[in-house]
Amino acid sequence: MAELNRRDVLKGFGLGAAVTALGPNTAWAQANRKVVLGIIGPGGMGSNHTRMLSKTTGVEIAWVCDVDATRAAEAAKIVQDAGHRAPKVGGDLRRVLDDAAVDAVIIATPDHWHAPAAILALEAGKNVYVEKPCAHNIREGRLMIEAAKRSGKLLEVGTQSRSTEVVADIVHRIHSGAIGEVLVAKSWNSQKRRNIGKAAPSDPPRGLDFDTWCGPAPMVPYRSNLLHSSWRWFHDFGCGDIGNDGVHDIDVALWGLGVKTHPSRISCMGGKYFFDDDQQFPDTQYAVFEYATDKPGVMKQLIFEQRIWSPYVQEGYENGAAFYGTEGMVVMGHSTGWKLYGPKNKLIAERVGPADLAAHHKNFLSCLCGEEKTVNAPAEVGHLAASLCHLANIASRVGRVIHFDPSKEKILNDSEAGKLVRRKYREGHWAVPKGV
Repeated sequence: MAELNRRDVLKGFGLGAAVTALGPNTAWAQANRKVVLGIIGPGGMGSNHTRMLSKTTGVEIAWVCDVDATRAAEAAKIVQDAGHRAPKVGGDLRRVLDDAAVDAVIIATPDHWHAPAAILALEAGKNVYVEKPCAHNIREGRLMIEAAKRSGKLLEVGTQSRSTEVVADIVHRIHSGAIGEVLVAKSWNSQKRRNIGKAAPSDPPRGLDFDTWCGPAPMVPYRSNLLHSSWRWFHDFGCGDIGNDGVHDIDVALWGLGVKTHPSRISCMGGKYFFDDDQQFPDTQYAVFEYATDKPGVMKQLIFEQRIWSPYVQEGYENGAAFYGTEGMVVMGHSTGWKLYGPKNKLIAERVGPADLAAHHKNFLSCLCGEEKTVNAPAEVGHLAASLCHLANIASRVGRVIHFDPSKEKILNDSEAGKLVRRKYREGHWAVPKGV
């Protein structure tokens, strides 16, 4: 692949001449360097990243890393079919991180690997794009933030609504007072997932390194309904659908509500009302989070609803968020657009538009090249959204209201719930983050 100059890179990112002030990587960009990437976990959502990035000007995918040999080979083929030379293929992410030519990694592994892999990558001097939720538990999220600060490298979380122009437009309107003061935000995840059935332990299929797949999480017997993709329904490896799809809507709700800290009181009722299978997370949840404000005694509220057996629209949208202000209301879909209502339910404005993954890639890559100063979804933003998923799941598991200290990130006066801010790890595993 021929070396590209800075103008070609900008054209590929869709920036043209409209660029921001140059950031810390300016000298690197002006040296006509292309961005060399490693894709860690190129199956599932990772295959979308691989496919899109292999067609992005100024990018070279040098590695595809997956514990499933079949998935790794399929990802390598995607890169080659896009006209590039074959990437290196492996199953141990340490080989990718040891490669000095790699500038950044895309981490699209199961949730239990997100923060450990990101922390290892940052420590190895790599820039990081990590899928949502950015961490499997609250403690890991904090450690990831600290690792990003220590390293001085970029970290972007894969909540692409932060780079979607139609979403940014309505959030700007909300923050500018279009519906008055917003006191309550609501988000919902309403769709139908599949029954994963019940499975007994068995031998893993050929070509799957199940030991490495488990990684720093507790080692468990392989079961056919654990992977691929269905790992997200198990406590040791995922965060339920609230952390899978719901986190997108929660993140937008947080953004519009304007809070920049954790909630202080959390309640969540729910359980398995529909599915009779091995899933461990609720298929039905109703969570309420309360936030302190600058006004004594005045709180803000964020609500999350989930029914992953009900593929019906709510307030016009299957998955979405709503904002309730003192002078109006906004209702929006996860990837379809929004409507803004004023007094007497008058429709003031509306807009349609899909979620924009390409724009999120563009933001990350542009920051790498020094053409934008900040990523749109930094570790701190991803951590706040992911923590709501964790707190809701904790409240649901213990079956009671929990009180949280936002500054210390500790659950108060509840030892059972407090233990779930962290997780158990496989003793002695090389990927267990320091400080857990």
